[in-house]
Amino acid sequence: MHMVQQTLSAKTRQQGHMPLLSPVAHRRGMHAPLYAAIDLGTHNCRLLIARAGAQGLRVIDSFSRAVRLGEGLHRTGQLADPAMERTLAALRACVARMGLYDLHGHRAIATEACRRAGNGLDFLSRVLNETGLNISIISAREEAELALAACTSLLQDSRGTTGRGLLFDIGGGSTEIAWARIDRHAGRHDLSGYVSLPVGIMTLGERDGADIFSDAGYSATVAEISSVLRGFDDVHCIAREIVRQNVMLLGTSGTVTTLASLALGQARYDRASIDGTSLSVPRALGIIDSLRRGGMDGLMRNPVIGPERARYIMPGCAIFEAIVTTWPLAEVTVADRGLRDGLLLRMIGDRKRRGGLSAAPSSLPLYSRMEHRVSS
Repeated sequence: MHMVQQTLSAKTRQQGHMPLLSPVAHRRGMHAPLYAAIDLGTHNCRLLIARAGAQGLRVIDSFSRAVRLGEGLHRTGQLADPAMERTLAALRACVARMGLYDLHGHRAIATEACRRAGNGLDFLSRVLNETGLNISIISAREEAELALAACTSLLQDSRGTTGRGLLFDIGGGSTEIAWARIDRHAGRHDLSGYVSLPVGIMTLGERDGADIFSDAGYSATVAEISSVLRGFDDVHCIAREIVRQNVMLLGTSGTVTTLASLALGQARYDRASIDGTSLSVPRALGIIDSLRRGGMDGLMRNPVIGPERARYIMPGCAIFEAIVTTWPLAEVTVADRGLRDGLLLRMIGDRKRRGGLSAAPSSLPLYSRMEHRVSS
């Protein structure tokens, strides 16, 4: 077991998942408890195994598979049998990989597909029976909070002691927008409000099809999303804060990391160069125009995108464009991190504060099609 951990640790260092530590810090880190987090989304099933490191998380192992759990969901309101079988296979792989490690704790969550599907809870009961994995459905608010928690170091790494953070996470079945107050002197941030849009790369991809490549279809999708975002802006006066140069824009999703990779001219995606980088918004919009002109064939041939992701890139780009044109900032800070990172940091933080794991929040099966909340 120890040798497995050492081998995987060396591999993740080479891939840029964590900083190299001094020998003393390395020995101390090897004794820190291991945690695992699973994020079951509409499009992907992801696992991350890590322990606390000198700077954030020390990643030991990871797994990701495109399961397309939400395939056809917008038409039927149900999870389809083939999608559930694909997802079960991926979850069995996650459980098998977790079994290689002496874990101090783990948590598994499900998001939009299981929130929306009429048979979402039944599917998770089947997962529990067949794999022993207890997956809880989280609310859109907790999804926003976890995304913010994952990006804490990026939110704190900026000039000024106070400010605002606007974070977006373009998912498979929904897009989360979080508006936060940042107190860098205290090293904390607070969620002021959030909105969950029931549109993601899969829902738009299935709904719009080839229309997303036409000028009229693409523009209509951008306008549709922008109208919802303007309502959120009316509540929180985000545009006013942008005029005051008081807002940091962060993006965490496959769409924004892909755009950043293309902006850097990478032949293959390199996480170490992407996480925390600044993406010029005009440059990103120029790349989107180029991708649209290249059509589906061009997307499939692109080494950073490839055939499996080609049909979902333009829907994500439409959501991205709606966000950056509603809130016109010059650049986006790109985060190659997500809900798994937030879960792990929360579990580690709970242990530090309480000397043990806190109980996971209960599942939240009730979900309205559009969530919009303001914290008190």
